[in-house]
Amino acid sequence: MADSIAIILQSLRKCAEWAIIKAQMQKLLRREQSEMKDKEKDKSKDGNKDRNKDRNKEKKKEKNEKEKTNVMRVLDGKKINYTSHAYKPDATMSGAQIAELLNEEADKVFKTLVTQGKSGQYYVFAVPVKEELDLKKAAKAAGEKSVSMIKQKELLPLTGYVHGGCSPVGMKKQFPVFIHETAGQQEHIFVSAGRVGYQIELAPDDLRKVVEGKYADLV
Repeated sequence: MADSIAIILQSLRKCAEWAIIKAQMQKLLRREQSEMKDKEKDKSKDGNKDRNKDRNKEKKKEKNEKEKTNVMRVLDGKKINYTSHAYKPDATMSGAQIAELLNEEADKVFKTLVTQGKSGQYYVFAVPVKEELDLKKAAKAAGEKSVSMIKQKELLPLTGYVHGGCSPVGMKKQFPVFIHETAGQQEHIFVSAGRVGYQIELAPDDLRKVVEGKYADLV
């Protein structure tokens, strides 16, 4: 009888131990499941963050594309390196004042002037903003007897650009372009980006190549 009781007690102890082990295993399993759920949540959050980053990048890219001017698109298409600069436009602002806003020397900032020769051909001249185009020198560079400035109202229909936002790059039609010779002495120069309030900075030789222009003494 005593032996039977001992066997029963031993069996109960084993059952109790197994119950404890089973409970511990279940606890560990629940913990692992909880950790897995947390990891899945973290992955989901990370995935959402990545998707949001991608969306933000796309939105930023779209915004940048919208802000790009025709000049910038032309330069992008020809793989020309440039830097764009924006400033708060003012209709009364002079070229020298724009140079100040860009924190650059006026010698490096060029304005774009459109003329018509005696022959009827149109010519584009880029000169430093602080200088005035010498029409006699301009005519000589173009091989014309004389040239004269076009009227302001003719600028938009002829070039696609408005006064204050005229650029030698990306006009409706590519006219012969002449750039004042001092540009070649600069590492970078500035010209209008084709929109009032925007300028582009690029190497003078890159500008000359993209517009198929020539350097000349123009002032």
